[in-house]
Amino acid sequence: MGSAVDKDNLSYLMHEYSEAGIGGLEIAPIYGAKGFENTFLDYLSPEWIAMLQHSISIADSLGMQIDLTQGTGWPFGGEMVTPEMAAKKMRIQHYRYSQDKGLDRPIKIEEKNTNGKSHYLHTLMAYKDSESPKNLTDRVAVDGGLNWNGEGDWTLIAVFEIQTGQKVKRAAPGGKGFTLDHFSEIAVKQYLDHFDSAFRGDFPGIRAFYNDSFEVYGADFTGDYFNYFQSKRGYDIRNHLAQLTAENPGEEGRRLKSDYRETISDMLLENFTHQWSSWAKGHQKLTKNQAHGSPGNLLDLYAAVSIPEGETFGSSYFPIPGIRRDSSDIRNVDPDPIMLKFASSAAHLTGNNLASTETFTWLGEHFKSSFSQAKPELEQAFLAGINHMFYHGITYSPQEVEFPGWLFYASLNLNTHNSLWPHLKGFNGYVQRVQSILQSGMPDNELLMYWPVYDVWADPEGLGKTLTVHGIDEWLHPTSFYKESKKLMEIGYGLDFVSDALLNTLEVKDHVLIGADGKFRSAAIVVPKTAYMPVATLKQLIALAKEGAHIVFQDKPADVPGFKDHDGRKVTLDSMWQSIPLKPNAQGSGADFGKGKILVSKELPSALGSFGIEREKLTDLGLKYIRRRVGEQKYYYLVNHTANKISEMVSFETEGKAAILMDPEQGTIGLAKVNTGSGSTKVAISLLPGQSVIVHVLNELPKGLAPWKYEVPDPEIIDVSNTWKLTFTKGGPALPSGQVLENLQPWTSLKGEDIEDFSGQAMYESSFELGSLNDKAKYVLNLGEVLESAKVWVNDKEVGYAFSIPFRLDISDFVKKGKNTLRVEVANLMANHVRYMDKNEILWRNYHEINFVNIDYKPFDASDWEVMPSGLAGPVNIEVHDL
Repeated sequence: MGSAVDKDNLSYLMHEYSEAGIGGLEIAPIYGAKGFENTFLDYLSPEWIAMLQHSISIADSLGMQIDLTQGTGWPFGGEMVTPEMAAKKMRIQHYRYSQDKGLDRPIKIEEKNTNGKSHYLHTLMAYKDSESPKNLTDRVAVDGGLNWNGEGDWTLIAVFEIQTGQKVKRAAPGGKGFTLDHFSEIAVKQYLDHFDSAFRGDFPGIRAFYNDSFEVYGADFTGDYFNYFQSKRGYDIRNHLAQLTAENPGEEGRRLKSDYRETISDMLLENFTHQWSSWAKGHQKLTKNQAHGSPGNLLDLYAAVSIPEGETFGSSYFPIPGIRRDSSDIRNVDPDPIMLKFASSAAHLTGNNLASTETFTWLGEHFKSSFSQAKPELEQAFLAGINHMFYHGITYSPQEVEFPGWLFYASLNLNTHNSLWPHLKGFNGYVQRVQSILQSGMPDNELLMYWPVYDVWADPEGLGKTLTVHGIDEWLHPTSFYKESKKLMEIGYGLDFVSDALLNTLEVKDHVLIGADGKFRSAAIVVPKTAYMPVATLKQLIALAKEGAHIVFQDKPADVPGFKDHDGRKVTLDSMWQSIPLKPNAQGSGADFGKGKILVSKELPSALGSFGIEREKLTDLGLKYIRRRVGEQKYYYLVNHTANKISEMVSFETEGKAAILMDPEQGTIGLAKVNTGSGSTKVAISLLPGQSVIVHVLNELPKGLAPWKYEVPDPEIIDVSNTWKLTFTKGGPALPSGQVLENLQPWTSLKGEDIEDFSGQAMYESSFELGSLNDKAKYVLNLGEVLESAKVWVNDKEVGYAFSIPFRLDISDFVKKGKNTLRVEVANLMANHVRYMDKNEILWRNYHEINFVNIDYKPFDASDWEVMPSGLAGPVNIEVHDL
């Protein structure tokens, strides 16, 4: 915040981060805290760069990596952006001209708020039914008059180029200024040149440069747009401004809008993303980009960078029993895994191993989000192909700043003052184990789903078309692409999405689609119902089929996109389709075509089955999965997000002779019970709601690995019913006195305001007896309800963390015959301490810019909150699973 960093605090905090299991940091400067202005460092100043280099040196010593946001706040912009380089929008104004009366009014921009925004008349066109359009731009006088004598009555359309006026959001000192014109090749180059100058061309130690989600509001134009358009689309759109901007555009207007939007997409891709990526590559750096929110083809934009990055915004509903979900503490936005698959698909098709996500943005209200809420949200991202998570966020906060430390205005805030911080290492252990598998080998999805972006671009509403996370109900959810993708995923097919351009990167070998020099493979292409398909795309699909690909169309592509010669191109499209010798069959119609096959079927699962592509039937049980291929071996990451225990011999559509199970929470592994068969392997799986497991299917039996310890349906239950000693160990605003509890209960059920106000950690201590010890049994500690995370010791030996539902740990290696001691450190949420501060009007929200808001973007105030239940509610018992 305010780039108010110093060497001592950087060293202390980065060691804390590393100890907590964080492997890297993304540096994103923002506004600062009031009262600390004398410690602010201006962005890209020599002092700022010196602190960056110091951070990198610490990271190197800790084995961490550093990414850098190429600006402050978001989006790209700052004081180096002149009005000429700033984001632009197009403003259309209509005029009437008659030979008798002349202009109906002067040609001047009529937008009310133009203060400080550069603007000028870019183009003036005149239209008359019986005449060709005329460009009158050079006939306009300084006073807005028109030096032209036209015969009869004309409609005039003026295009004004006006600066959007948007400035960098949440900017840091030295970073305030206009947002960049991402569509301008010149402006982008000048922006990048500024970084070359500031760093003198040397960027040692930075892993990747980062670009946040587009969020350049209203930007839909740049000075060279019309010339660029004509070079790409082959005609001058200025001759069609009346149809382009008509209130009821009709089919012609839809086609013009599609061309307009495709051109904006091309400009963003070529002038910004390609140029930026090329610049970074020239400095031997990676690029990490959030394409969502852009007015462009998301797949192609993601595919143009080293690390595509999605975002989880808000929280999802999961039927896992016990997860707290208070409607007043969540945003009315559900993260959609299909949206995340745009980023992961681009990574897969380009052979880039990492697909990242900005995780937990506004997961819940400030200070009220637990690991139990975070874990399934992250798992949903993993299941969508993400394998490289970033926390949103961890705000740098000096040691001398008291609770709650410096905080960003949007949750989740995981700084070192967070009462859950001491248990973050446990959560990160889980993340590390899962990511280590999901980053291994290559993706192993069966299908490629074609994304008909031209159907999106043909939307008759509006002109610009930004594809935002918050707008998916409009541009994504209603489409056949989305509905069919969701259906196929739910019944057990793995999918990646492919764009028109990415189709051209594929080849075929032995009926398998190959991409990225062999780093990507897929069994078939699915084309959902498509209204607009380019001739070149159908041509490529036919070519792939001739080479041996299996392709299923849900229906015949209806038409071609775009305006120019669309009738002629439609004839070509139809002719190409007719060249496929389709004959009726059980799925609809089909053809052996070259070395491959083409099917047309509304029943996609049936069509895929006829290709011999089997779905993973494990989804019938409610399990979710993603699969990776390492050599010829398969890894499955399985998750149970249902309300019920799943304990079955689960069929995997992978032939193997053995399987290893890995518990990503506790790190235990073992040899699974399996039944092998032709083409599939059945593995014994037992998962409670909220649990996950990694299944490694092998072609041969491994040596020296102990069997997996399964849990039996009716274990012996040993209640931990002795008295409990409760000691408050760390936190505030004050440490309450310890107590002896005859009955286990959350500490907030005890009397005392100091207990209600407390946020931090407290130790529950008790004991239990084991009359005998069975070396073959599995002993499971079941903590019952934990509010909110636990760390466990048995007989003074650390067992690990139980940070999420169902709060269970295997303690088989820690128990002994006779008396066993049990210590459970419970960490609660920050909410109660913050409630205390607001009730007592203790100042802590004291920041520049937006300051600090609640989840509804209203001024934050916790003084009327109810006390958040905290502690160990139980019941606690030991389950003895006699194997």
